[in-house]
Amino acid sequence: MLNSVIVADANLWQAVFRMLLAPILWIPGMQRWLLEFFLSSSGWATAWKVVLLLLPALLFVAAIWCTLLSLYTIPFRSARVKFAGLVVLGWWDGARAAWFYWVGLFRLGVVALGWCLTLARLTLRLVMEALRQLLIAPFALTGRLSKRYFQPGVPWIAFAMLLFWSLLEATIFTYTLFPTVSEVLADLVGMDAPRFAGPVLYLFLLLLILGSFACIQALLDTFKRREFKLIIQMVLVELFVMFFEVMFLYRELVDAITPWIAQQTGERFRLGIGFTLSVATFGWIGIRGMTWFLFGQYGTPSLLAFISRQPMAQAEGAVSQASGPEPVSCWRELIQDFKNETDWLHAKSQEILEYLALPFLHVLAAALNFVMILVASRPFISLPLKSLKDIMETGAIAGSLWLQPKRAEGR
Repeated sequence: MLNSVIVADANLWQAVFRMLLAPILWIPGMQRWLLEFFLSSSGWATAWKVVLLLLPALLFVAAIWCTLLSLYTIPFRSARVKFAGLVVLGWWDGARAAWFYWVGLFRLGVVALGWCLTLARLTLRLVMEALRQLLIAPFALTGRLSKRYFQPGVPWIAFAMLLFWSLLEATIFTYTLFPTVSEVLADLVGMDAPRFAGPVLYLFLLLLILGSFACIQALLDTFKRREFKLIIQMVLVELFVMFFEVMFLYRELVDAITPWIAQQTGERFRLGIGFTLSVATFGWIGIRGMTWFLFGQYGTPSLLAFISRQPMAQAEGAVSQASGPEPVSCWRELIQDFKNETDWLHAKSQEILEYLALPFLHVLAAALNFVMILVASRPFISLPLKSLKDIMETGAIAGSLWLQPKRAEGR
């Protein structure tokens, strides 16, 4: 009998608990159904379901829980009418949050597509400009070189020709003098000439030839400045230079070709030292004169300025050319456009963050409002959100939870 009474009481209490929990007993089953809905498919279908429906579904579940749990608190609340209105307003905000979530995703897709098209257009412009510059580069380079060459400035062609002639002349004299130098060294040291005698002789002759052009330039500068005290000195120096080159360089060259001259002339006259020196002297004067008037008078000042690291005297046309505006590079406009686009992207970074965050924050804010209505009897965030500034920091959130005491309102 006692056992039957206990069983009856237990059944009665179970029935009471079922009646009390009836408003929320169906929610776990609904949650299992939603979970099966999201996991029933695979691949792109699941991805689209998660992106488009997962957050609204979670907001719906949170709203159901908060609304039905708030039913148990109504008997203990004051201002029940206002509380019920806040719950209904929370559902309205939840519906708007779901709508703004989908609109925000659409806006994010449109903005991302626009940015991709903008970057693709900029990339295409860079590629097309690179191809255009590659095609016109030979013509532009030729025009630029010809334009610069026919304007006053450094005579690079004369400078290159002077160096080339000095290297060639040093090579010829090295070839003709090396046997004599080898014999002299062999007589001095009692052994054959070392291997590095040829390169050393070549560098020595190259410096002598370049110095010969420098002496001619110094002699002409002395006459131009009319420094009469130095004219005799420079003339003597130039005579010594001519004597040294004729005796040791050009004479050896003439001696090397003397057998051919004797073979051609036969016995009509006899070759002697006077004839050899005369040919060598005329050869030096002729070669120095031709090379000087062709490129030496233009290349030697550049060589001396390069060695002394002093600026060359520019002509009036060169000064006016240097003072003119520099040509604008065709790449400068494209680079400036790229900088403007980059600055625009940096300036819009906050807007990008809002586009990414606002759709999700609308749903989360609506869910938070349901919780705050259940706990504090008032929503916390005003919807819809226009920018990230509408969401306060966590410190402000915590401060707002301290409600000011107020008099009880009528029911």
